[in-house]
Amino acid sequence: MSDRNASDREHWGSRMGFILAAAGSAIGLGNIWRFPYLVGKNGGAAFVVIYLIITVFIGLPVMMAEFAIGRAAQRSPVAAFGAIGAHPFWSLIGWMGTLAGGFFTLSFYNVVGGWTIKYMIESLSVLLPLAADGKSGDFFNAFIGNSYQVVFFQVVFMALTTLIVLGGIGKGIERACKVLMPALFAILIILIFRSVTLPGAEVGINFYLKPDLSKLTGETLLDALGQSFFSLSLGLGIMITYGSYIGREERLPSSAVWTASLDTLIALLAGLAIFPAVFAMGLEPGQGAGLSFVTLPAVFAKMPAGMVFSFLFFMLLFFAAITSSMSLMEVATAFGIEKFKWGRAKTVCVMGVVIVLLGVPSALSLAGAPQIAGKAFFDAVEYLCNNVLLPVGSFLACLFVGWMWLPQACSELTNEGKLAFPWMKAWIWCVRVVAPIAIAYIFVTGLKW
Repeated sequence: MSDRNASDREHWGSRMGFILAAAGSAIGLGNIWRFPYLVGKNGGAAFVVIYLIITVFIGLPVMMAEFAIGRAAQRSPVAAFGAIGAHPFWSLIGWMGTLAGGFFTLSFYNVVGGWTIKYMIESLSVLLPLAADGKSGDFFNAFIGNSYQVVFFQVVFMALTTLIVLGGIGKGIERACKVLMPALFAILIILIFRSVTLPGAEVGINFYLKPDLSKLTGETLLDALGQSFFSLSLGLGIMITYGSYIGREERLPSSAVWTASLDTLIALLAGLAIFPAVFAMGLEPGQGAGLSFVTLPAVFAKMPAGMVFSFLFFMLLFFAAITSSMSLMEVATAFGIEKFKWGRAKTVCVMGVVIVLLGVPSALSLAGAPQIAGKAFFDAVEYLCNNVLLPVGSFLACLFVGWMWLPQACSELTNEGKLAFPWMKAWIWCVRVVAPIAIAYIFVTGLKW
């Protein structure tokens, strides 16, 4: 690895392996859990249209910038800016991304990852009978209020993540994504087929696919901006870290396009699996974060073979969660290897324990304590990452790439002039002006404790 020198650094075994890993990082709970409830909250297809526009003009340019930094540096985010000769100030971007992604986000992310394991198990037991009696909300509240269970499943989820990351880039993360990503896609297709063939599903399809622009509000724009940006794993140190494992022959723009496209496709398919079923059962689509863990069990309880479809859905959520969690853990691992000169096995084990310990207060806070300034610890850490560290770090990254490091970034995107990139002028405009303004808007409007 790169604690020796850059030439010894691990690299992806294939282009497809890298794209699936990067897409797997981006495809997480945000796509299958958060995206559908934001669509429901914001009136359906109009939100989807705005989300797609923002992904193209903001998310994609920032992803290319992060890939360029990573490949040029061949280092983890903290060391990357020094490796490319940047002023020490800019290493703040790497520190913010590493703390936000490798430690803080993963500390609460593995708590929700544990929920998916619990719900997979209970889908084959008591979940659907309770949901059929209108008690899916009671089941969820009882579970998250049981701190012992929540911590137990958090540890199980983190242990599975650690086992994958122990295998390294090729034998661990890349190999896992080559299995998990096709499986995730296959499960989604099965769920979509079941959903759209339910009686009354066409109402949900229309809600999801026919835009009503009269439903657009300022909050819709803000939600779409935040969802697009955060669902692509930007500002978390992941794309800089993954970029550092990319070979010199790889085409960065097309890799970014493939990654963003797969991420967006899965989010869109998740909505197609959920909304026809929700409307077919006469339920409310704008149920917020409880859509997956409260509303959908009630949907599955009314379906023939609902137990099977409930199990498949929460397996889908689990796959999405773990492909993101192993990406987040790789950020912490790459940092530990370079900073402390440890081997991968020791680094992964130490970082795994640290991250679990950081996550315990988040798990416990679901039952009421601890709190920070009136917020549950879980919500406070999520707020710090999503509303402060990610937008500030990404804003600085855009300024750095667009105004301080532009010639080198252009060289990376064209493989030192060997490849054509016909959208170069548009990318420069977006990374210099459009993305920073949009990110600043997210930051300023999101500062509402």
